[in-house]
Amino acid sequence: MPTIRGWAALGASLALVVLWIAFGEQLLLAAAAFLLLAVGIGVIHVRRTVPRVAVERRISPTQVHDGDRAIVEIAMTGRRRIHHVNVEDVVQGLGAAAFTADTVDDSDPVVARYEILCRPRGVYKVGPAAVSVRDPLAMAESGGTAGRADRLVVFPTIEDLAGLPIVRGQDPTVNTSQANFSQTGGEDFFTLREYQQGDDLRRVHWPSSAKRDELMIRQLEMPWQSRALVLLDPRVGSYSGGEAFEHAVRGAASAMRHLFQSGFSPTLWTGVSEGTNVASIEAYAHGMEELATVQAVADIDLRRLVGRMRRSGLSGGALIMVTGAPDDSDLAVFRLLSRDYVKTVAMAVAQKENEGILQLRRAGAITVLSAAGASWAPVWREAMERAWSTATAG
Repeated sequence: MPTIRGWAALGASLALVVLWIAFGEQLLLAAAAFLLLAVGIGVIHVRRTVPRVAVERRISPTQVHDGDRAIVEIAMTGRRRIHHVNVEDVVQGLGAAAFTADTVDDSDPVVARYEILCRPRGVYKVGPAAVSVRDPLAMAESGGTAGRADRLVVFPTIEDLAGLPIVRGQDPTVNTSQANFSQTGGEDFFTLREYQQGDDLRRVHWPSSAKRDELMIRQLEMPWQSRALVLLDPRVGSYSGGEAFEHAVRGAASAMRHLFQSGFSPTLWTGVSEGTNVASIEAYAHGMEELATVQAVADIDLRRLVGRMRRSGLSGGALIMVTGAPDDSDLAVFRLLSRDYVKTVAMAVAQKENEGILQLRRAGAITVLSAAGASWAPVWREAMERAWSTATAG
């Protein structure tokens, strides 16, 4: 495609042809032919050059938290020496970076770097890069894409929580504030099941997988009190606005990481399917990606969905409910699940207590209140310390 200069050259050549017809001067015709030839050669040149540009991209890191920064490195090479290469790399939803290289060849790659402010949470597509090339006289320009498309995953912001709810084990005379489940091993073999996304591939039972022609996972029986459920209320009506829902997502992400690092094997439920069991590093990343993309939804029956999820047999030591201002549906879910878990922590995005929070507290739940834009860590710690002092006094 001709550039502005190229179109100007074509216009000038046409004018020269008219002048040649009028005056019969051969130099005018020669000048017109030169300009036409320059534009034609430029168009042919750029059309053959674009496919010869290769672009490689490296993102570091590919998984970040909301508010962090990632570095993208672009390396451009050509099958032969190419001049005037323009590259634009688009991060979907976050912006674009443009570079110009005067010369690109195979022996000396051109490297460019740019920084991304990763906000808000989500999964972003990076690339492929848009490449355009001009001929040496800048008469023509041609563009195309080069390189692959990469993914950048932005997890929710995480807060460091301190303290755990008192979890009573199967022995009713024993209390513990820390799970005795070790993620590095030590569980007893329980059964085999089909592979699910996020499972640790080290637990594949290869003889059974070969026999059934599908991946089979060794299901290990973990200590009962080491199981936990992090339940995020996805109803848009539970929150005063988008900021309140984002605060709830941050609370759920912080609670999940805190439990996982403390030896629990939490299951994350955000209203989708039967939940994601976070029992390995790979599953943890999958759970965080689920929280990176979760959105508030309208017109759902929370109790019915939780009842369906409960039929999968989930139970254990700790239940973490994350919601806005607790309502009748939250109370119904609490009554439904409290029979399966020893202790419940209700994390509510609220500035002050309402009747729902008071009812949860009277029923035995540990309530943690944090207004949108505030911090979860101090109120979580205070609630855990209060629960411990109450248990000790009793």
